[in-house]
This record gives sequence, C-alpha cells and structure tokens, in this order.
Amino acid sequence: MILRRTILAASTALAAATVMTTPAAARSRTGAPKRLGALHMAPAREQVAALRQGKISSRDLLEQYLQHIATGNPALNAVITLDAAGARAAADKADRHLADTGKPIGPLHGLPMTVKDALETKGMRTTCGSPDLKDHVPAEDADAVALLRAAGAIIIGKTNVPTMCADLQTSNPLFGKTSNPYDSTKTAGGSSGGPAVSVATGFSSLEVGSDLAGSLRLPAAYCGVYALRTSRGTSPIVPTRGHIPRLPGWATSSDMLSLGPIARTADDLDLLLDVLAQPAPADRSGWKIALPAPAKKKIGQYRVGLWSDDAYCRVDAGTRDLMGQVAAALRKAGASIDDASRPVDFKDSDLLFTRLMYATASATATEESFAADVEAANKIPAGDPAGLYLHSRTMRHHDWLVADEKRRQLAAAWASYFAEHDILITPATPTAAVPDQTSVPAPQREIRVDGQKRGYYEQTSWLNLTSPIGLPSLVVPAGQTEDGLPLSIQIVGPYLGDRTVIAAARQIVQLLPPVQTPARKR
Repeated sequence: MILRRTILAASTALAAATVMTTPAAARSRTGAPKRLGALHMAPAREQVAALRQGKISSRDLLEQYLQHIATGNPALNAVITLDAAGARAAADKADRHLADTGKPIGPLHGLPMTVKDALETKGMRTTCGSPDLKDHVPAEDADAVALLRAAGAIIIGKTNVPTMCADLQTSNPLFGKTSNPYDSTKTAGGSSGGPAVSVATGFSSLEVGSDLAGSLRLPAAYCGVYALRTSRGTSPIVPTRGHIPRLPGWATSSDMLSLGPIARTADDLDLLLDVLAQPAPADRSGWKIALPAPAKKKIGQYRVGLWSDDAYCRVDAGTRDLMGQVAAALRKAGASIDDASRPVDFKDSDLLFTRLMYATASATATEESFAADVEAANKIPAGDPAGLYLHSRTMRHHDWLVADEKRRQLAAAWASYFAEHDILITPATPTAAVPDQTSVPAPQREIRVDGQKRGYYEQTSWLNLTSPIGLPSLVVPAGQTEDGLPLSIQIVGPYLGDRTVIAAARQIVQLLPPVQTPARKR
C-alpha cells in the first residue's frame, strides 16, 4: 500500500498548509471571510453553500484544488489535461458576478470540477485516449458539459480514460495508466477510471461519467465512490451528444449509452442529477424532465428485491457476506425483503446485451474495416459461439430489429417486477478491484473469484443486467475487504426511478458501518 501512504502524506501536508494561512490571506478576493481548512475535500453541497455565503471565493477554492492536484495527481495520473489559466479566469468571473449581483449563476456556481476526457470540452484538448485525437480541441461543448457551465461550474481539466473508452481498466498510449487510489497493483476500472479516482481522492467533488457496459459503475465500485447510471428509454434523460467514441461532429451516440454523476455522497449525486437531467437542446422548447419523487420516505417502507448471487456469475465470499449484511440491516429496519423472485434470466439478458453492444460499437468502423468484418463473419457458421462478436457486429437490420424487440420485452419483464418491488439490490461486481492487467494481452486477461479463474469481462456482468433497457442503477460503497479495498452494492430502480435509488442509497448507508475512502481518511 505504498501509493496510499504517499497520497495520505501529501494530503496531510496540504491540509497543514491550508490551516496555517495568515489572517490577511484568509479573506477571499471579494473581501469576504474565508473558511480555513481544506474545503475542497468537503461534499459538493457544502462547497456550493460556502461559495454562496461568501465564506470562500471560487478563486480561493480553485487554488486549493490546483494545489491538491499538483501534490497528489502525479502518483495517480487521474487528471491528464489541466487548464489552470482558463479555470482561474472563469473563477474570477464567477466571483465578480456574485459580488455585482448577489445572485449565483446556477446551482454549481463557482464549483471547480474535472470532466471525463470522453466528453468534448470547448477550447480544451479532448482525446478519449486516442493518438488519432491527440490534437483535438473542440469548438463546442458536449451537451452535458454545456449544462455544467450553465449551472456555474468551473472546468479545471480532463480525466483519463482507456483508448476510445474500450477497456475495463484505464490506460492509453497518450497518458499512460491511472492507478487505483487504494492499491497501485489494482485497476481503477474503466472507462471512467480517471473520473472515479478524481472524485475518490478529492481532485474534484463531482464528475460526469459515461456508461454503456458498466464504464461508469465499475470504476466507482473499485474506487469506493457513488455513481448513477441514469434512466434511458428511447432517449436518455441526460443528453449524450458530444461523447466520444462517436467521432467528433457526430450528432448521435450509442442507443444504450447513459451519462451520470459520480460523487462521494448520495446527496451530491442528487445535486448533479438536477443539473444534468435535461432534454437535448433541440427538445427544450417543448419538453421538460420532471423525475418522480422517491417511492417511499423511509427505508423500512421499501419492498426490496435481493439478488445476492447467481450460478451464471458467482460472486466471492466477501461480496456474499456484504450482501448478507445489507439484507440483515434492511430486515432490522423493517423493509420487506424478497430474495427469491428474479426479474429476468441472467444468461439470456447478458447474451442479448452482448449482441446489441457489439452491434452499436460498429457505427464508427470505416467502410474497409466493416467490409472485412462482414467477409470474416460469413465464413463462420450461424450459431457458432466463436462467431458471436462478428455475427453481432455485422447483423442485418432485420436481425437488429428482432433483437430490439427482445429488448422491449425484457423491459416489460422488469416493469412487471417493479410493480411488486420498489428497488432491487445486487452485487456491483463479483469481487473487489482486480489486479491491473495493462501489460497483459486482452485474450490472456482473467479475474479470480474465490481462487477460480473467470473471464475478464465478467467484472461487469451484474452491472449489465440493466444496461440494455436503461434502468437507473446506482453503485454504493457499502463495505471493505480485509485489505481495505472497497466493496459495493448496486441499487436498481424502475425506469425514471432515479430519485428512488438515490434516496434508498442515502438511507441504506446509514444502516451500515462507515466505509473509509481516501478522501475521508485525509
């Protein structure tokens, strides 16, 4: 755990430097009293409140962030592009606005944030970890980034991703590997590895991650933070235009992609969800999104489904124990527990998702490479498991329509389940963070579950139960291994039940022992 000790030492030094600020410097650039202490490590809601109340200026808070990134990021490599000058100018502008008008720009007024390097950011290099995009500086923001700016957020820089978001760990030829903040030998997960590490270690209190096949929730689980894959029906509740790997300039994105908030608390998820849950710009003149209130006020009133393990994707002993602890805590709180009913067949759902994922990933293939895939697929007999990837990637439109109909039927099965249940709780992953395998060729990668060899991509099997039909799915840090690695659960709700899963998470964590995150240890 050398990395963890290094980060903690750097953070201790930073906190000491902040507390020892002289009285003259302890006033903001607008003349208001400045709160002493490392405010950047506080929840986002507390930071926003301090900014509005004049306890600290945006510029002073930004300087705390920049100093913390300078001391802590070299060991982690989470923040890979930094625009300190642009952030300082934006923070000063936010401070002037508040001083002149007395009113905040929006709910994130003056709050410094990092942004995933898959989201196009105006005037700031956005590469998605690809050498082909190493010099790409967008002329406009992704829709989600535009919402952050409109809410008053100050964009500090970009956080690391695997090349074109196409791996379950975070490394690329441009910027290298992002390390897990708990143990440098373990993966931070992918593709939102940089964002999850940034939030876990206090480089940002909030982030926006993207999730097609667990890319938002897997890193959150491995790094001990909260993450919400937001609802997605025929359209997402968070606009996705400007997300790469759809190529720069494309107006569309994957039909299963969802964006969502990453935070250190459930309350902060709610804060960012309010900012992000908006129709796409073209629809805003006639549409609005009003997410329903939580299904129940108290966790003891919830009808809880519990899916603790499954023969299709076994979890390890530590994860089973955690699920048992969660079930016991909920029963003690008075919640109704159903651990027998299942909304869908795990294997059938996973196969359908896999086929649709391979199909949607083909959109940006070149004409030449797609033609080669078609030729190769035609040489593999139909039904041969070896042809799953190529047959799915090159499926005819008729076959896609049939698969899409099965997806709608799957959604109906989930809807029937949630007519009888308020939430479903599952494991987030089969194990805690697995060893980093950046140097291992993809076909040779594996994970171990209770000592048994398992497929590398089984890390996201539980997460992908909800991916094809876009249900709100929230990863919650709920326990720890003996080695101190975080263990997480997943809370799933009905379509548009995003506030229900956040409310449930907020109350469930109160029933469990506190989880020590890198930020909390500081």
